[in-house]
Amino acid sequence: MYRAILPNGQLEADDYERDDNGVKLYGADGGLLAFVPYENLEALLTERAYAGDEPGVM
Repeated sequence: MYRAILPNGQLEADDYERDDNGVKLYGADGGLLAFVPYENLEALLTERAYAGDEPGVM
């Protein structure tokens, strides 16, 4: 599980894909949840970052 941190909130995704312009976030069914341009993405973290185990920054 991943969390995309945005200026106005967070999005949870099961997978992601990076391209030249931003990050595509995907749900458990493999469907596209959102495209987030890099200029709007503050961080992309794994769930382990929230558990305190180790950071999972993109």
